[in-house]
Amino acid sequence: MVETGLALLVATVSGLVPFINIELYLVGAVAATDDGALTAMAVAAGAGQTLGKLPYYYVGRGSLSLPWFQRRARTPGKWAARAEVWRVRAEERPLWGMGLLGVSSLLSVPPFMVVSVLAGVVRIGPFWFCAITFLTRTARFLVVVFAPAWTLSVLPA
Repeated sequence: MVETGLALLVATVSGLVPFINIELYLVGAVAATDDGALTAMAVAAGAGQTLGKLPYYYVGRGSLSLPWFQRRARTPGKWAARAEVWRVRAEERPLWGMGLLGVSSLLSVPPFMVVSVLAGVVRIGPFWFCAITFLTRTARFLVVVFAPAWTLSVLPA
């Protein structure tokens, strides 16, 4: 139970602060916990990352104000032009935008923090942002927590 709460806390903080690595925390926790807690830890980490990325999403929607972001969004130039192209593309093909969100959340390519802001800019609904993020981050973390055991089971003794 404590492991699950700690996974939620570390994942939330790592969602907010990019240089804190939740995957590294989970791999370390795998060594210290029994197998029964691994799935719960992965689910808690998925929920924590979703909570941690929500502020970035709301910055993109304009609901939270970051002065440097607002200046860039209003200033004509490359960044504003690119954001407008992505917004139009996502409005024309909503599944494309949700697919990009899912791929980025699962693989972190393109960087998920940037795509979280972009999801707000292109107006992906908050329900879909949370649902896609939670499901794909949880899938990612299930791989992270079970990969060490799987690797050891297939290596020759």
